[in-house]
Amino acid sequence: MRYQLAPISTRPWLLNGLSLRLIESHYENHYGGALRKLNAITEQLESLDFEKTPAHVVNSLKREELIALNSTLLHELYFASMAFGDGRPTEAIAQALTRDFGSVDRWRSEFVAMAKGLAGGSGWVLLVYVPRDRRLINQIAGDHGQATAGGIPILALDMYEHAYHIDFGANALAYIDAFHRNIDWVSTQARYEDASKVEAPRPLVQKEFGDLPGVGPEEVKAMLDSGEPVQVIDARPRSYISRRRTSWMARCGAIPSASRTGSGSCRKPIPSWCFAPTDFTSDARRRSRCARPDSTPST
Repeated sequence: MRYQLAPISTRPWLLNGLSLRLIESHYENHYGGALRKLNAITEQLESLDFEKTPAHVVNSLKREELIALNSTLLHELYFASMAFGDGRPTEAIAQALTRDFGSVDRWRSEFVAMAKGLAGGSGWVLLVYVPRDRRLINQIAGDHGQATAGGIPILALDMYEHAYHIDFGANALAYIDAFHRNIDWVSTQARYEDASKVEAPRPLVQKEFGDLPGVGPEEVKAMLDSGEPVQVIDARPRSYISRRRTSWMARCGAIPSASRTGSGSCRKPIPSWCFAPTDFTSDARRRSRCARPDSTPST
């Protein structure tokens, strides 16, 4: 796949306090550079024989691909986040920000504080919609690589020095203020509306264990504190594995041994198959092998 340079979304000559020279340099050199790098990495990956290529080479290329792809996508969003206007959110966005942050001013204070924290460094400040929670959050993305899993960015502020040094030098605060005066809230609302239509992911449920009682952290802690054997429930009814008392486990610092040569020995850990159901091990055979940690399993 070859990535194409997207036409610049904003009209640089209309922006308030951001020069045409700054925006053009940013677009051509940094956005364009990220996209050219992404295409070069893509070509390398397409030419690899993965079975013969060392793993560290593949990993390095995939890390570079992630950085270049995120840089490309976030730059496109950044340019689309700015337009000449009055800097005030639309009514719909103002309501969403008030719902999720308490007020528009509260959202802006957090967003600006995060941007100030990146001044003189590198990274992005993003307004992100999270379908899982049906809400907006502010997020920092460092080195193009960090992102909220499942989140959809709808507004992006580039805090790399290349985004402002031509106009503002080291005065990042003036740049942050200029960006806020130029936020394109109309297009941000459109992206928010699209993002809010994305369905929340289905709950992370394992239906094969639905007939077993749940055990929460407080229940596990209570069993450990009591010194009673911890019951590990098998996926099939009427079958369980009893482990050593917690005092014995604490003394060993490990899973109790399957073969014991003396008091408190932890020489051999219980095989992993004792704690996971398999299609080829019957309940009776499992109990004979795993029910007593101090016994030697049959072979």
